[in-house]
Amino acid sequence: MDISRLKGNKKIIRAWTVYDWANSVYQLSITSAILPAYYAAVATGDAESKVDFFGFSIVNTTLYAWTVSFSFLVVALLSPLLSSIADYTGRRKLFMQIFTYIGSIGCASLYFFDKNNLEFGIISFALASIGYSGSLVFYNAWLPEIAKTGEEDKISAQGFALGYIGGVVLLIFNLIMLLNPEIFGLTKDGSAARISFLSVGIWWIVFAQYTFYYLPKRLIKENKSKKLLMNGYKELKMVWHQFNQFNYLRIFLISFFFTMMGVLTVMYMAANFGKKELGLTDEVLIPTTLIIQIVGVIGAIAIARMSKKYGNIEALIFCCTVWFLICVGAYFVNSEFTFIILAGFVGFVMGGVQALARSTYAKLIPSGNDNTSYFSFYDVCEKMAVVLGTFFYGLLEQLTGSMRTSIVLLGFLFLIAIIGWSRLRKFKLQLISA
Repeated sequence: MDISRLKGNKKIIRAWTVYDWANSVYQLSITSAILPAYYAAVATGDAESKVDFFGFSIVNTTLYAWTVSFSFLVVALLSPLLSSIADYTGRRKLFMQIFTYIGSIGCASLYFFDKNNLEFGIISFALASIGYSGSLVFYNAWLPEIAKTGEEDKISAQGFALGYIGGVVLLIFNLIMLLNPEIFGLTKDGSAARISFLSVGIWWIVFAQYTFYYLPKRLIKENKSKKLLMNGYKELKMVWHQFNQFNYLRIFLISFFFTMMGVLTVMYMAANFGKKELGLTDEVLIPTTLIIQIVGVIGAIAIARMSKKYGNIEALIFCCTVWFLICVGAYFVNSEFTFIILAGFVGFVMGGVQALARSTYAKLIPSGNDNTSYFSFYDVCEKMAVVLGTFFYGLLEQLTGSMRTSIVLLGFLFLIAIIGWSRLRKFKLQLISA
């Protein structure tokens, strides 16, 4: 399909945003709400919370964090190669579909996860995480091709907002089932949680079909060259040289790296923090996650409007400042009420900073047909941020026995990010939407 025909195509833009609706149920139900609570109940371990994993004794929450690290590391290593091939062949949608099916099947297979097969549950979680993060490599790369100049922030925010709404819809249903299993003929034996995992897999794969139906099959004519892999690496080399030519792109990626290292680690580990450090029950944690998503819709829209008025860089600095203050508060939090208050602030900046970073990058990269390769670097930075963030978070807990020590690390990450975003001011980039 001719790329010029994608710009501003409302049908394709709608289909693109629907994928956020489809896959965000994973982020909410699997990583943020239900799985962390279910995992804490199943993987209880010994007196020191250590579990046996293929013969290794490891703290249960550290195992959870390192599973996230591993899955994102796999995607970080694969995405540059795969995204280059996707650009070279025009088969971007195909790779997006493959990762979607891996992720949704991983979610559905968590239905069989219980205390007797911890290893199976961890493997299923890893596959779900690989599928989710891998599909986003190709999903994000569509944005600069479907959005007209000046509309990147708006469309990116629409996707995140729709994703939050979709996640909330399914979570409300699953929340009713979890808190009142007898209504569905279930008992309080964990079956409601396992059915929730199955529902996420089904939701994701079904609604993704709408996106796959409307996105074009190919963006460029397929090349039959036998040197496909070599050309893919040449594409990556060219993009790397582009980063060296544009200092602001390099500073952007460094700032983005430290921002996501903090943001995504909080997203993956917050529920475990509340459960383990504060002793909060599922009846508190899961509704709190729901509140985060509702506030997240408002935050994504509000921060997009802020960027329109003051510029993307100022809005990103604001978001990271709020995140730093959240970390300070989290270190001292000691009650259910203060945890919920902090969760509200997390919700406000969580989606906003991700949507804004994605749209800002879409504005900065050079125009052309290799957007997937440019976004592969973006996604590699994001994935490696999760890898290192969750790894060191888990390592500090393993060494100190407390998650609060890890909170200090997150605070420093956001300080570094604020310095990085501030340095972009000197380039006087035109990043205020028309």
